[in-house]
Amino acid sequence: MVKQRILEKAKTFLYTNGRLLDRRRFEYHFEGGSKEAVIAALRAYQNRDGGFGNALEPDIRCPQSQPVPTEMALAVMDEVGCFDPDLLDGIIAYLRSIALPGGGFPLIFRSAREYPHAPWWESDRDDQASINPTGTIIGLLYKQNIRTAIYAEEWFTATTAYIWRYFEQERPQGYHDGIHWITFLQHTPEQARAAKYWRTVDEWLQLPETIERNPQADGYTHKVLDWAPIPGSYPSRHISSADVHNHLQALIGQQGEDGGWPINWLPPGPGAEAEWRGWITVERLKTLRAYGML
Repeated sequence: MVKQRILEKAKTFLYTNGRLLDRRRFEYHFEGGSKEAVIAALRAYQNRDGGFGNALEPDIRCPQSQPVPTEMALAVMDEVGCFDPDLLDGIIAYLRSIALPGGGFPLIFRSAREYPHAPWWESDRDDQASINPTGTIIGLLYKQNIRTAIYAEEWFTATTAYIWRYFEQERPQGYHDGIHWITFLQHTPEQARAAKYWRTVDEWLQLPETIERNPQADGYTHKVLDWAPIPGSYPSRHISSADVHNHLQALIGQQGEDGGWPINWLPPGPGAEAEWRGWITVERLKTLRAYGML
C-alpha cells in the first residue's frame, strides 16, 4: 500500500507539473508506455543544426543548441534503449560542427547568456574544451552501435585524444567531473588503457569528501543514491549496504506533499524548478524500483 501511494502521488505531481517528456518517461517506466513516445517528445527539443536546446536542460533557457542539452538527449535515448537514427544523425552533425580543433566540446556557449539561465551556465569564450560534457557524450557515442563509422572521423579521434590527455593531467573535481570520467571509461573500447585511470577514479571515490554519506545533508550535495542510482553502478563498490539502506529510507521521506521530489539548487525561475522536479521525480522513482522499494 505504501509503495502504491508513493507511485500515485508522483503520478499526480507529474501530470500536474511535469513536462510532456517526463510524463512520457514515467509512462515508459511504470505504465507500459512506448520508447517511441519518449523519442517523439524528445524530438521537440532538437534544432535544425541537430543539437539540442530549448530548455531540455531546464536551467539553460536559450533556444540555441548547447553541448549539455545534447548530452542529455543522448542520455534519454540510452535510458529507453533507443538510439533513434534520425536524432543521432542530427547530434553527430552538430558535434562535428562544434568540436574544437584540439578535441573536445565546450561546457557552454556564450549564446546562453542572452536568455535566463542559472548563474553557473556562463562563459566568456566558446573555445575551451571541458570534460563535462565531453566524457559522457563520447562514452554514449561508443555505447550506441548504429553509427560506428564516426569513430574514425577526425573530430572524434581528436576528442578521444583530448579526453585521454585530460585524464593524464588532471584528477576528478567533484561529481560533475566524476560522472564523465566513469561514463567514458565504461564504454571506451580501449579497456586495457582505461585500467590506469580506473585506479585514479577508485582513489578519488574513497575520499571522504567525494560521496556525501549523510542522507540529511543540506545544500548542493551529491549523495549515495546520486552516485549509485541502481545496484551495480560503478561507485557502489565504495558504498556500504547500510549506507544504501539509510539513503533509500531518507529518499522515501523526501517525497513532497505534492508528490514530487525537491531539487537542492536555485533554478532561474519557477518554470525551471517544476521542469527539473519532474525530471528528478522520475529519476527517484527509477532508483526506488531498482532497489526493490517500489
